[in-house]
Amino acid sequence: MKKTLKQLELFLKGSSFDRGIRIGVGITVPFAVLYFLGFFEYAPAVVVGAFLNAPGDIPGSFKRKVNAILVSIGLTMLITAIILFSKPYLPLLLLALGVITFVVSLLSVYGFRASLVSFSGLLAMVIAFAIQKETAQEILVQVALMGVGGLWYLVVSFIFQKLAPIKEQNQLLSDTLLLIGKYLKLRAKLLTQKTKRNERLKQTFVLQHQINEKHETLRESLLTARKRSGRSRYEEKQLLILLSSINIFELIEAKHLDYDMMDDIFGNRKEFLKASQNLNKIMGNHLIRLSELLIQNDKIPDRATLLDALSKTYESISNYIDTVQLPEAREGALVLKNLYDYQEQILEEIRTIRRVMANVQEASKVSLKREDSSQFLTLQEYRLNVLIQNFSLKATMFRHSLRLAIAIVFAYLLGFILDIQNTYWILLTIIVIMRPSYGLTKERSKDRIIGTLIGAAIAVGIVLITQNVVVYAALAIVSLILAFALIQQNYKSAAALITISIIFVYSFINPDAFEVIQYRVIDTVIGSTIAVVANYLLLPSWEVDNLKQVLLNALKMNKSYVLATQKLYQDPSLNQLSYNVARKEAFLAISNLNAAFQRLTQDPKSKQRKFQLIYEIVTLNQTMISAIASIGNFISNHKTTPASIEFNILIKKISNTLQISFDSLEHVQIKKKITEETAEDAQEKLMDKYQQLSNLRDKNIDQGNTELDTETLHALQEAYLIANHMAWLKSLSENLKKATERYRYSIINGSCD
Repeated sequence: MKKTLKQLELFLKGSSFDRGIRIGVGITVPFAVLYFLGFFEYAPAVVVGAFLNAPGDIPGSFKRKVNAILVSIGLTMLITAIILFSKPYLPLLLLALGVITFVVSLLSVYGFRASLVSFSGLLAMVIAFAIQKETAQEILVQVALMGVGGLWYLVVSFIFQKLAPIKEQNQLLSDTLLLIGKYLKLRAKLLTQKTKRNERLKQTFVLQHQINEKHETLRESLLTARKRSGRSRYEEKQLLILLSSINIFELIEAKHLDYDMMDDIFGNRKEFLKASQNLNKIMGNHLIRLSELLIQNDKIPDRATLLDALSKTYESISNYIDTVQLPEAREGALVLKNLYDYQEQILEEIRTIRRVMANVQEASKVSLKREDSSQFLTLQEYRLNVLIQNFSLKATMFRHSLRLAIAIVFAYLLGFILDIQNTYWILLTIIVIMRPSYGLTKERSKDRIIGTLIGAAIAVGIVLITQNVVVYAALAIVSLILAFALIQQNYKSAAALITISIIFVYSFINPDAFEVIQYRVIDTVIGSTIAVVANYLLLPSWEVDNLKQVLLNALKMNKSYVLATQKLYQDPSLNQLSYNVARKEAFLAISNLNAAFQRLTQDPKSKQRKFQLIYEIVTLNQTMISAIASIGNFISNHKTTPASIEFNILIKKISNTLQISFDSLEHVQIKKKITEETAEDAQEKLMDKYQQLSNLRDKNIDQGNTELDTETLHALQEAYLIANHMAWLKSLSENLKKATERYRYSIINGSCD
């Protein structure tokens, strides 16, 4: 019960509920004001305008939000006018339907915000069928009032932004810390549990993508605000939390261990990893609690549990050495020490977040270099060239737009021929659930039908209890607010609430509520069926056919990341910024690859060609980026020796192998520059360096010098990590090259036959 109440409190204080209230205010206030002023006949048009332009109001740069809503207002007004003027002429109406659907949905190529503006346009097209205006004057008045409604919603959004300027960013930061906490706990399970390891690795792909998406939105929101007008005290705090969350995410990625090697080293002595596993769990839970405190007003939890878990993790290293004994214990001890160092750094970042949230004075003094923050922003291009590049049957969005246009025209004709009462409900269902991916369309279709049935059942129960129109009106408003608050988190529940709202709104027009419920359910089922069938049969876009470009980008960014790490090793102070930018680009590329793989898993089994091969490629790319991050993180946080010739040779070998994989996919002539013998020799020399240090340490122990000084420890750690991780990276890059070649021959070449 306590947990349920806490979740309810977080929901009511969160930005999602705030957004639902915002839309509720945008809709109800015009109704009330115009009713009392005696101009109620104008209220529906103003309300429709406000409703249609709400989708573009999403977290991010305020300037981009305003621009999106203004574009949305113009687009919805234009589309509404075209449909209303075309209504009397069926051929013209069908042409308008097809062209508008295709062109407007194609605008989604300009990114997520543009896709929401596109959705507003499609929604305006469908709602226009519910508007009964015949003369040119009536149509123009309707369109003008919709424009007023859109501007009114923009004012509402601005007021809410001023009343709670930090709420959206706090919610994003809260969501990010929650996801990172879950990610840490999942990594803990991977550490010692061999069973279900592949299944859990797939779960990490989902979390990585979600975290990267949150970080991208936060960068846009916080860094553009900083560039525009300098940082306020609270914006600086939010930026510090963002930076710490990015550092924690990189540290978790860097701690992606060679689990097969771990199994070999520790064998049946996994109990010595339990302390590290427990520390991950405790830190994960702590981050989840901090995520809640960004929304709630409560005390920050005591740090004693964290420090105690860290202390036990350190003790486990000594226990391992005492049990196994040197020199046999050295390799395992170094693995445990490297693991401890990462966890200690994560804990330090968590403590930074704690200090910021607790308003400790020293927290605000953490220096933020005046780097060019624009380098960390992923800028969306809005040039016509982007649209032209996607104007091809090979482009996913082009195929989706064409498929959606055909489905919409077919659905309208079906409704026209069968004389269906509210054909636009079918159209509405199609535009709401149809996505470029078949799997997502099918999932949303299922959720939509189930949600509609649940909403209809609840509405039936309420209608049987009472026929009070005041109750209907109140329920319509409340359910609409809750629907918009839940639409991102729980689409099924949102669909149920939207159904309840629509049923009670229509009950004012049609007193027979049961008839409204019946039509609503039938039309939803018809629309969902058309959407799923169209996605499967009309220019289907299976993820296996779209994977090439995403994979090419991941290979390219991994290569850039490797080379940036090489430069970092040569001069950390000079190359830290370029390394951070390369890291961000590589993380985004792997995030997109993970997302593509998730979409692949949602396609029908018959369309998942070479699934295991693709999974192998995704896993190899993911492991590579983690191994690179591990080296980069060690260099950034330790005083290291100069980069050796052997290190540079292996870097060149690895980057060339990645380039060969890239060229292989692109059918470019391949040039091999580093011979295998040279790379193997460099690899042996790196391992020899570690072995020499190890032997020297053994001699010191034999002579009675058992105390290990920090300099020797760091030298051993560096030699061990560099030697093993470079060998690991070389092996991963070679395996990736082989897997990529198999992928090209079996999928790309096979699709050309």
